[in-house]
Amino acid sequence: MADVEATGTDKRPLTGSEGGTAQVHGTCERITILEPERAQSDYWHDLWHYRELFAILAWRDVAVRYKQTVVGVAWALIRPFLTMVVFTVIFGHIAKLPSDGAAPYPMLVFAGMLPWFLFSSVLSEASNSMVGNANLISKVYFPRLIVPAATAVVALIDFAINFVMLALLMAWFGFVPNWHIIFLPVFVLLAVLASLGPALWITALNVKYRDFRYIIPFIVQFGLYVSPVGFSSAVVPEKWRLLYSLNPVVGVIDGFRWCLLGGQSQIYWPGFALSLGVVAFFLWYGIRYFRSTERTFADMV
Repeated sequence: MADVEATGTDKRPLTGSEGGTAQVHGTCERITILEPERAQSDYWHDLWHYRELFAILAWRDVAVRYKQTVVGVAWALIRPFLTMVVFTVIFGHIAKLPSDGAAPYPMLVFAGMLPWFLFSSVLSEASNSMVGNANLISKVYFPRLIVPAATAVVALIDFAINFVMLALLMAWFGFVPNWHIIFLPVFVLLAVLASLGPALWITALNVKYRDFRYIIPFIVQFGLYVSPVGFSSAVVPEKWRLLYSLNPVVGVIDGFRWCLLGGQSQIYWPGFALSLGVVAFFLWYGIRYFRSTERTFADMV
């Protein structure tokens, strides 16, 4: 941040690295200019300062998502419902994999799809967010972290719609969750944090290497089948469960099922602790890599 003094009646816009628009007139007015090379403490302060921009970008993404669509909000219901049906038939009836306790198999699947769709939606939406906002990024300064973070709002709205569908499914089967459900907001936050770490890393890579947009759908599709979405993680042999928990989504899905299915689903605590460590590492590395490369985004987008 730099302070300059101006005199006279000059009126000029402050754009690019100056990060705003101002008019200078009269005598000896002080102008605050935001520079892109910000100190670490100033950067996090700027995130709060630009909270209105975060809200505007989030609202715009939501409007674009559902504006001028044929199916609209119904797509957020159709996709998880069809996925639940397919997984229930394949894993529950053909492969005859067990559910968790007495919980109906469709509920087991849907309780796993909730965090997975939240994770994959943030990852997919954030990956192209910097390139999609090239005009904004190349003109003014603001903390670039706001752009991919704002995409999580769309994923959370889809999550809320899916949760209503799960509530209807529970009512259909006459299944009532126990007191564990009070911890569900904690695991929702954990799912968002688990997705933001890889999303920030991939977002930064996608600015420099545009072919990453073709790799991300493959990663999401592959992750769907190696994560315990269509089956319980309890079917994984005991000797492999700790290694399997290196997938950070495993701990998140197990936590969701523990909250929603109650005593029917148990958390494998050593694996859950390992998943938390992996989530924390990717979040730290994603933010670190994003921060180290974001000053070049305006030149590359």
